[in-house]
Amino acid sequence: MTTPPGLRERKKQATREALREAALRLAVEHGPERVRVEDIAEAAGVSPRTYNNYFASREQAIVSAVTADREARVAAAVAARPAEVGLADAVTEAVVEQYTDPGAHGPEALLLVTTRPALRAAFLDATAGIEPPLTTAIAARLGDASAPAARVLAASAAAAVRIALEGWMQPAGAAGTGGLVVPAGSLDDRLRAALAPLAPAFDVAEERVRR
Repeated sequence: MTTPPGLRERKKQATREALREAALRLAVEHGPERVRVEDIAEAAGVSPRTYNNYFASREQAIVSAVTADREARVAAAVAARPAEVGLADAVTEAVVEQYTDPGAHGPEALLLVTTRPALRAAFLDATAGIEPPLTTAIAARLGDASAPAARVLAASAAAAVRIALEGWMQPAGAAGTGGLVVPAGSLDDRLRAALAPLAPAFDVAEERVRR
């Protein structure tokens, strides 16, 4: 069983949520370029120093509101898949499910993030956060928390997701412009195509467990 978070941890989580929600709201209202760290901190009722304990930049805070808890949700979705579902399919479906879900803020917030160069960069960097919780979920499926295979597979999946998102947010002919790029095509298809080459590795890892 998972131990419930203590009061200190709950307060930290509440502060993080207040900061990221304030960051996104201000970005939508005024445009991300006009939002300062001081504005976000004031709107959340904390000091700029406290803000810096949670986020390294305004872009990171804005993106965090859109991607909130996505890493944990991907891992939870993998863990929730029935045992008869292959690991490759479990990971692929979990990633597609969570990354094509616009979240509580809807597609408008996702569009804001993906059409601004600085926010796009932070959004792509956030994919690295998938690795730790996904490693744990994969290790549980393989029945060996110490096996390096779980981490390798999780890191590979995170890289595949980043590649898929890069292609989705920079369609042909738009690379290197640095300007407004509206996401085009099916993100679902891009994610599946990027993750497909990893299927044999997932299969081999599972096969070793069955021996």
